[in-house]
Amino acid sequence: MCEKKKFYITTAIAYASSKPHIGNAYDIVLADMIARYKKMMGFDVYLMTGSDEHGQKIEEKANAAGITPKEYVDNAASVIKSVWDSLNTNYDKFIRTTDDYHEKTVQKIFKKLYEQGDIYKSEYQGKYCVPCESFYTESQLVDGKCPDCGREVIDSKEEAYFLKLSKYQDKLLEYYEQHPDFIKPESRKNEMINNFLKPGLADLCVSRSSFKWGVPVSFDDKHVIYVWIDALSNYITGIGYDTEENSDLYRKLWPADLHVIGKDIVRFHTIYWPIILMALGEPLPKQVLGHPWVLVGEDKMSKSKGNVVYADDLAKRFGIDAVRYYLLSEVSFAQDGTFTYESFINKFNTDLANTLGNLVNRSVAMTNKYFEGKVAFGEGTEECDKELISEANKAIEKYKNLMDIYHNADAVDAVMSFAKRCNKYIDETTPWVLAKDEANKGRLNTVLYNLLEGIRLLSIMLTPIMPQSSDSIKTQISCENTDLCFGAVKEYSVGTATPLFARLETEKVLEEIAKEQEANKPKEENEDKKNIVTLPEIGIEDFVKVELRVAKITACEPVKKAKKLLKLTLDDGTDTPRTVASGIALHYTPDELIGKKIILVANLKPAVLCGVESAGMILAATDDDKVKVIFVDDSVSVGSKIS
Repeated sequence: MCEKKKFYITTAIAYASSKPHIGNAYDIVLADMIARYKKMMGFDVYLMTGSDEHGQKIEEKANAAGITPKEYVDNAASVIKSVWDSLNTNYDKFIRTTDDYHEKTVQKIFKKLYEQGDIYKSEYQGKYCVPCESFYTESQLVDGKCPDCGREVIDSKEEAYFLKLSKYQDKLLEYYEQHPDFIKPESRKNEMINNFLKPGLADLCVSRSSFKWGVPVSFDDKHVIYVWIDALSNYITGIGYDTEENSDLYRKLWPADLHVIGKDIVRFHTIYWPIILMALGEPLPKQVLGHPWVLVGEDKMSKSKGNVVYADDLAKRFGIDAVRYYLLSEVSFAQDGTFTYESFINKFNTDLANTLGNLVNRSVAMTNKYFEGKVAFGEGTEECDKELISEANKAIEKYKNLMDIYHNADAVDAVMSFAKRCNKYIDETTPWVLAKDEANKGRLNTVLYNLLEGIRLLSIMLTPIMPQSSDSIKTQISCENTDLCFGAVKEYSVGTATPLFARLETEKVLEEIAKEQEANKPKEENEDKKNIVTLPEIGIEDFVKVELRVAKITACEPVKKAKKLLKLTLDDGTDTPRTVASGIALHYTPDELIGKKIILVANLKPAVLCGVESAGMILAATDDDKVKVIFVDDSVSVGSKIS
């Protein structure tokens, strides 16, 4: 028996600063579709996704929330996983860049590159975008702002380590020429060559010393390893690079067959990442797919613009497969897709309820009604029979060819076009008319058999796109045969006809959505400012585990190593003073706090923040970017429990 050919596919790891929106979710849905298709074609598939959990932005959000960065990303990673799971994605591994093995291997990678001269120490001065964690020269800015996200940049100067990109520039360009399919679509490759390689690569800053939330440089603890080496290395650390226990998996899977990423991070994956691998002496990934964006109307999705749509919310309202179908049919290989509720509902009704749903429901219902659920192969001699079979074969060939090159929207269109052809076949053959005359029973049997066989083929082709609906169709026609060839199944004994998709009343649904948006408007307007990540509901038994106690601030001083932290000494009614580090230094002076009574989370696990052991957390609110401590009336006694 031949061993299956491996297919290692990855997504970009999601940045753990906030909940992923529908544009972020397209990454994992697309990768999951490709993985399911490859499995269907007999490949041994390994799909890895994960979360990128280090950086200045996360450190700042954690400080503002009064928790440690690790606590912040633990929560964020669970939210990312829950969104991925809500879309029925089957990943084999979810890597976190705070995983111990990842951090240790990243340190080894950095040290190796330093010792062999590919990384050197110098100083960086330039314009820095905190959300993008990127440095830019003045000429790279657009209207004085970040060229990628459009936000304000800050002047930054600091000691840093640099990766010698320039050393590998010619070698990388040669690799592009020898591997013309390395970057897809073609336009992305041309952009990399013309905008970056030909003008000349500047060496890349790969460490930071202005914040601490990152993987420390093992031989220089003033520096943390920057995102480019940290996050990008996940593709090899996650499968056991440089580890004895997982070396077999690494040897089996690497090089990756496909990196699935958004078009905005193509440069990092096709210039920085290949050069890191070249310097390590490791093979390069076989292909990088830089997919387009999901826009809302004509705009890129952004919390600051208030146009964010979340995939898990859509799935709850419309169903998982409806969301998957929309994303995979709307975003083409090279052109951005657009999301509006109107277009979503229209596609739902037209394609899913009317075309596919009606086809399955009518065909199964007629088989039950006219033949007690059982039909068998009958030779179709009429022109419409021959045409249906011909269209089925064409659709299968087109589907395979398009899926093989990741043209998902065109592949979906090929499937739905065949579903429309099956509906046309019903209109051409009029089974309800044939059923009126016993003499036409043989012809009616052939018609219904042809329809069920067409539906079987549709269910197979839809498996990577809408797995739940595909399974439902297979159940209704009582057939699990996955042979993509018309006529492979010779008889059917169908189950009960069950509607796949109930048609939506457009005006009613839009009205409901508008009411919900209005009701949630204050929350949505402040969501980016409050750094809210929605959590699952908890019961009273979880809440009572949190000990809230009134405490008095008896002393307060700045933390020397952190601009945003204050060291508070608290009297919480016990015999021993308590120290808490709180990220409120930009909003309060020590004099404003000494003598005030606050609410203390008294049983929080201690953590060290910038050298201060913090034994608890004080409660505060974030309002219009201002942190406001929750003070308690002076009449309340120190040590009082809050419940």
